Amino acid sequence: MESQKSTPMTDEEREKLAAKLDKELDDFIEGLEKRSYSEGWPEDRWQEEMEKHPFFMTKAPNPTDELSPLMEGIQQLKYDSTENTPEELAATYKEEGNFNFKCKKYRLAVLSFTEGIKQKCKLQTLNAQLYNNRAAANYFLKNYRSSLADCQIALKLEPKYEKALIRAAQCCYFLDRFQSCLEYCDQVLELDPSHTAIVKLRTDSVLKQKMAERDKRKEAILERKIRMDEEKLLKAIQERNIRVLGSDNTVSSLKQIEPTFPEAVQKPVHLVNGRLVWPVIFLYPEYQTSDFVQEFHEDTKFSVQLADMFCEPPEWDGDRKYILDNIHVYFEDPDGFSHMVNIDNTLGQTISDKRYRVDGGTPSFIVLAKGTKAEERFLNLQ
Repeated sequence: MESQKSTPMTDEEREKLAAKLDKELDDFIEGLEKRSYSEGWPEDRWQEEMEKHPFFMTKAPNPTDELSPLMEGIQQLKYDSTENTPEELAATYKEEGNFNFKCKKYRLAVLSFTEGIKQKCKLQTLNAQLYNNRAAANYFLKNYRSSLADCQIALKLEPKYEKALIRAAQCCYFLDRFQSCLEYCDQVLELDPSHTAIVKLRTDSVLKQKMAERDKRKEAILERKIRMDEEKLLKAIQERNIRVLGSDNTVSSLKQIEPTFPEAVQKPVHLVNGRLVWPVIFLYPEYQTSDFVQEFHEDTKFSVQLADMFCEPPEWDGDRKYILDNIHVYFEDPDGFSHMVNIDNTLGQTISDKRYRVDGGTPSFIVLAKGTKAEERFLNLQ
């Protein structure tokens, strides 16, 4: 078969062909610009999508977030015990913990370092680092006891581990274990005598220790004084033969006269210049009300105390019956019998009566207007 010879293009034909190709290229490019972006990531979310990619993420993923398939695959390779030795896994968890720590996700860091420790690798230095790093994470969570415990384990593995010594000293300081803090500081200064932060921590610890010892001495003195005051109070009550409800004997312990009345809790019986001062309740059954006297001195007569109480008529006494010359005061014995109080007697004389019993650490008395039906009903109940 005879081949046909190609005819050379003229300059005019060449220019037309070039123009045609240029137009086709322009049309193609123009079509691309008009075509919507339908493949790949949405333009308004590309940063969010990039953050999900393990190679480009800048922060640790949230434990509650769903992982991408790529991330899941990488994690399976990274944490697979069949593909990695305990040492490799421990190192991987350490790196993960360090990353979380740098991101200030201290709880996640603690979990990562804990997983690394669980691998029980044979590298003593790596184990010490895991414990030390977990101590650092707990320290920033203010879990000082847990942090100190990890420091101590790290130091058993690596006795000269400076970071663990420093962290242990800091924990002891915040736990008020100042002597231990000084000991750890001294160990650090043996390794680095010019460690500025530890020199300052040691100075602060010495000062705090002295202040703590001073406060302890003050507390001991105060406790001794309180104990002596309690002994004096108990002795004074016993000398007056004061009895409590439920016992025919004198008071044997201050617990027997601990106040149960709410207002009296703040001001229980106490000594003033060797004399007893009591909280006292006056009951008015006719009106179902009461008065609370916070401090009734044992040497004060009832007439004086009542005169002070009734210097102005009470709001509830519309008939003005409750005046000093028109009232009777009673107390009830353990058998329920009433006994009239001589208002010219003192409180001390009255509550020392062998028939009287202090109830709930607060002496109480019943006040009634003379000759009233309320008094008659009260006496008929005996």
